[in-house]
Amino acid sequence: MAWEFWIDRGGTFTDIVAHAPDGGLVVEKLLSVDSRYRDAATEGVRRILHTHGAPAIDAIDVIKIGTTVATNALLERTGAPTVLVITAGHRDALRIGWQARPDIFARHIVLPSPLYAFTIEALERVTADGDVLRALDVAQLHRDLRNAFDKGARAAAIVFMHGWKHRAHESLAGEIARAVGFTQVSISHEVAPLIKLVGRGDTTVVDAYLSPVVRRYVEQVSAALPAVAKTLFMQSNGGLVQANAFRGKDAVLSGPAGGVVGMAMAGRSAGADALLGFDMGGTSTDVCHFAGDYERATETTIAGVRLRTPILAVHTVAAGGGSICRFDGARLRVGPQSAGADPGPACYRRGGPATITDCNVILGKILPAHFPQVFGPDGDAPLDAEAARARLNDIADHVGQTTGARPDILDLAEDFITVAVETMAAAIKTISIERGHDVAHHTLVAFGGAGGQHACLVADALGVSQVLAHPLAGVLSAYGIGLAPLKVVREETIERQLDEASWPDVLERARALAEEAEHALRDQDSTLTSVERILRVLLKAAGSDTALPVAVGNDAHAMRDAFHTLHQARFGFVLSQGAVTIDTLAVEVTGLPGGGLHGGGAPPTISASASPSRIATTLIRMSGEDHCACVLDRAD
Repeated sequence: MAWEFWIDRGGTFTDIVAHAPDGGLVVEKLLSVDSRYRDAATEGVRRILHTHGAPAIDAIDVIKIGTTVATNALLERTGAPTVLVITAGHRDALRIGWQARPDIFARHIVLPSPLYAFTIEALERVTADGDVLRALDVAQLHRDLRNAFDKGARAAAIVFMHGWKHRAHESLAGEIARAVGFTQVSISHEVAPLIKLVGRGDTTVVDAYLSPVVRRYVEQVSAALPAVAKTLFMQSNGGLVQANAFRGKDAVLSGPAGGVVGMAMAGRSAGADALLGFDMGGTSTDVCHFAGDYERATETTIAGVRLRTPILAVHTVAAGGGSICRFDGARLRVGPQSAGADPGPACYRRGGPATITDCNVILGKILPAHFPQVFGPDGDAPLDAEAARARLNDIADHVGQTTGARPDILDLAEDFITVAVETMAAAIKTISIERGHDVAHHTLVAFGGAGGQHACLVADALGVSQVLAHPLAGVLSAYGIGLAPLKVVREETIERQLDEASWPDVLERARALAEEAEHALRDQDSTLTSVERILRVLLKAAGSDTALPVAVGNDAHAMRDAFHTLHQARFGFVLSQGAVTIDTLAVEVTGLPGGGLHGGGAPPTISASASPSRIATTLIRMSGEDHCACVLDRAD
């Protein structure tokens, strides 16, 4: 048995969990951005192999990666130059969107910049019934695409009216784009075969814009680790996929999805079945809810971009260990700006600003002697507590000059942490209390590099009495990526009334869609075991636009009752008189690779002693008072 590497490349740190040939786990944590290496993931792999005397890259069986490369490209608008090809007369449809006003009282609306640089209006039109009102003008489209290509576009997003159902024109346009020379062609009925032009179009544009970025990263990893037998990437839907099938639309929440899987695994192993996930990293905090099944979102907005594709439901707020602390002249502020990995917090020895991490250092909750020594110009120095104190003293001076009362820097640090805790607790309420869940009966699963420092404060703010800290809490997203199955997801719009007459036909289509998904999954890995199919329908009240997921069954009446129960729990009332409409079929097929880690047995972990050794004592500040605390070695 060879090595396996499970990697979560975050905004500040890259976490690596290595499954050694002897069954043990090895953990490594590196700065995601460092001038001494090109890519943190491959650098971490090399370090672990070197430290353990493995025969270089030949010793690796599989690498599983969750990455922020797609998210960063969205945030920084560094995707591929993209042309949108859309039905004539609708060139501004995606720009107009749903005419949503994020700030309803703002007189000057600033829309996010579109991802596409060029727009082509294709001369074609097909009705909702499939009648061709205007055949596609092939010659004109070829000229327009050639013109966009000559101007630098290399990715094409093709979105035609009613193309999700009547696909001939879109397919023909795709062939033309490839013939012109476009290296990435995303066609809406292949990317998101769903009704509604805006959601389908936005998702297709995202896929065209990000897929080349994702492909370059895949090629970079493959070039750095050429002898690795298999490279898998984590998708936003919580499943792994072969590197050559990793698409831009499925990459935007790659890392956080691993955290959801790891959180669920940790809760199950501890016997807890109602969980609140609290993943606090260096740049942001991701929160999620789990009650026996992964919660999914079908529509979301990330970095100002609308996306309609299945993802695990994760709510993100800009509060992390690297969130910048400041005084704006009237109040204390935390974030949303982050110090990132470079320069990082003040204590990272790179001249960074005061952050939440600096607050925890001077309060005694982070001990430099027990923190990775990867800082300074040579990457081998410990945290600098004095630099953290200096930055917070500067803020205290500013407060004193403005208000006439200079705070003690320890009190100031606690106040900054209180601001961050309230932000994170509010995020958890959004995905729990506001959805009808009673958090008093939940367990808060704290993970991420900064989760343990704030878990009890967040639990107190929520009224949660139980907190779970897994032995691998600091790298739980990487651990979850390692335990995730391969997954293929298929969706298809139905738009039929749910009744006993129509349901048999829909059920047959659902099973056929599941067959297609399983075939695609087995094409990725013929050794799959434990293949599982999950069939759902998204149901909505007739005339409504809000669909809720219900498991596929044989009885249409029972499914209608299940929908009403969900509607009552979510919205507080039931629309029992009207008809129920089948909006979308959603199929997931998962499987575990045969042999290797998943060949059988319980997932590995680093066991924690019931009576860990006391290795030191330290003074910490909590609630305005100093306390003497024991430092325990949990891995002992």
